[in-house]
Amino acid sequence: SHCFRLEAGAAGAASRGLYRVHQFSKVEMFVLALPEDSDKIHMELLEIEKNMFSKLGLHFKVLDMPTQDLGNPAYRKFDIEAWMPGRGSYGEISSASNCTDFQARRLNIKYKHDHNDNRYVHTLNGTACAIPRIILAILENYQLADGSVRIPEVLRPFMGGMEYIPSSKQ
Repeated sequence: SHCFRLEAGAAGAASRGLYRVHQFSKVEMFVLALPEDSDKIHMELLEIEKNMFSKLGLHFKVLDMPTQDLGNPAYRKFDIEAWMPGRGSYGEISSASNCTDFQARRLNIKYKHDHNDNRYVHTLNGTACAIPRIILAILENYQLADGSVRIPEVLRPFMGGMEYIPSSKQ
């Protein structure tokens, strides 16, 4: 999906480069779940994200976000941050949220439970991949001393078998 951010730079923080841009694309996962399944599905979304970043060979950490850092819809949220050498710190690359029935109530999304007993579904979403931030994490973690970039093995089939992106100086 295409995303637009009005406050790019967050009052000057990280306002240069690819980390925080006005417009970007991302791959999102959305789930409408039965209430009794939403916690399990939330963990499945998180595992999908962790598996993807592990296969990319990125060093990352998972943060179980405290309640004061959750937006109104979220009941529980995990952020995933990858090590970004250019920043000298970790940067958020993904998240997974369980919004329980908050969004379903606003959108009136229900399922039939028993004998005309309609109940609200639970909504979950996960940012599988914020494109600029993944590119940034890959470039920074795989750049070699000569400026070339080693392509993670899992991406090589999509890069025509290339193992390296040469430096512009080569």
